[in-house]
Amino acid sequence: MIYNIRGENVEVTPALREYVEKKVGKLERYFDQTPSSDVHVKLQVLNNDQRVEVTIPMPKLLLRAEETHTDMYAAIDLVIEKLERQIRKHKTKVNRKFRQDESLKYMFKNELEPTMGETPVPDEPQYEDDDIDIVRTKRFDLKPMDAEEAVLQMDMLGHNFFVFSNSVNGGTNVVYKRKDGKYGLIEAE
Repeated sequence: MIYNIRGENVEVTPALREYVEKKVGKLERYFDQTPSSDVHVKLQVLNNDQRVEVTIPMPKLLLRAEETHTDMYAAIDLVIEKLERQIRKHKTKVNRKFRQDESLKYMFKNELEPTMGETPVPDEPQYEDDDIDIVRTKRFDLKPMDAEEAVLQMDMLGHNFFVFSNSVNGGTNVVYKRKDGKYGLIEAE
């Protein structure tokens, strides 16, 4: 893997770079072949919070996680835990859904057991091969509006996202509230 580590409001020291590469490198044990993709790591300091974002784009799969903590090294550890959970989740999903030779199944190692010297985490969630349970379905008419009106509607309802019919282009769009307090718009192509 090729590491692209950059810092915002923080200097990426050799020790910090080495720690990131060591921790992210441990994810290679989950794959049959070492992914030949770039690993994008963004280290950021906002006030007293240390934020870490890791993105690993691979063919047919995108691994991405972000975490905020008061300690940069703890944030890196938490991001790696999130990525490991994502890999385990994808592995069980792949084993259940995709059975063809060219599927993602053959990207992962057969066993996701801890390697020598590691102890399993006792309270780690176990992923079962059950189907995903959809417990509620909502139906509603999409009112034509612009993005600003949709944001106002979303805020009035107290939701984190809002689906609407865009009065400008006629498409179905989604506005959502980002973690930084700003808003995002999703448009279908």
